Amino acid sequence: MNAVLLETWRGRVQWGAILGLIALIALCMAWELWWAPLRSGGSVLMLKALPLLLPLPGLLKGRRYTYQWCSMFILLWFIEGVMRGWSDTGVSRMLAWAEVALSIWIYVMVVLYARWTRPSLSAAA
Repeated sequence: MNAVLLETWRGRVQWGAILGLIALIALCMAWELWWAPLRSGGSVLMLKALPLLLPLPGLLKGRRYTYQWCSMFILLWFIEGVMRGWSDTGVSRMLAWAEVALSIWIYVMVVLYARWTRPSLSAAA
């Protein structure tokens, strides 16, 4: 792959992961506070968004290691989304499938970034 083209796509994938993570944080907060909380007035489950802040600094700095562990970390939200998508009803079910879609998006973006920043690829270019 051409070095300039690789750098262009690497930047796009990095921002795709960052924006996907921010969207997932917003979804988790809005879901449990306003859209479909488990209890009226908001749910403590909104705290599930807080751990999503952990990889954000590393993603913004383009740290390959953060992208690598984030690929496994994001699977927790995928699992939660599948479980709630399968068991919940109404708006909560739709939000759960949106969580699944965002977690898949983030997973693909972080895996592509980790792949395109591997040292062997840089040495070959």
